[in-house]
Amino acid sequence: VQLQASGGGLVQAGGSLRLSCAVSGRTSTIFHMAWFRQAPGKEREFVATINRNEGATYYADFVEDRFTIFRDSIKNTVYLQMNRLKPEDTSVYYCAISGRPWGRTNAAAYDYWGQGTLVTVSS
Repeated sequence: VQLQASGGGLVQAGGSLRLSCAVSGRTSTIFHMAWFRQAPGKEREFVATINRNEGATYYADFVEDRFTIFRDSIKNTVYLQMNRLKPEDTSVYYCAISGRPWGRTNAAAYDYWGQGTLVTVSS
């Protein structure tokens, strides 16, 4: 299984970006698709997750209705639409997939990871 993330870049505070993550390989066992992020000097943290089949979503508190995770099951792609970006959203964003029904916010539950895409929000 391979994940290819894209869509990061430099944006001003208040702006928007859409991240994409294309999943290839054996996708039939995917349960959750998620985004995590890691800022310099900080631990990786959960951002959002979506159930691949049912579409149920869950977000970290700091998202505050600014981000939306959605997927295209036919294309096996998960997206993260980020609006009203803040400087504190600056991080490397990683997509990940899990074959487990539990631990949807826990990085340890995710089996495969993309390479990360850098999002920089200027003030």
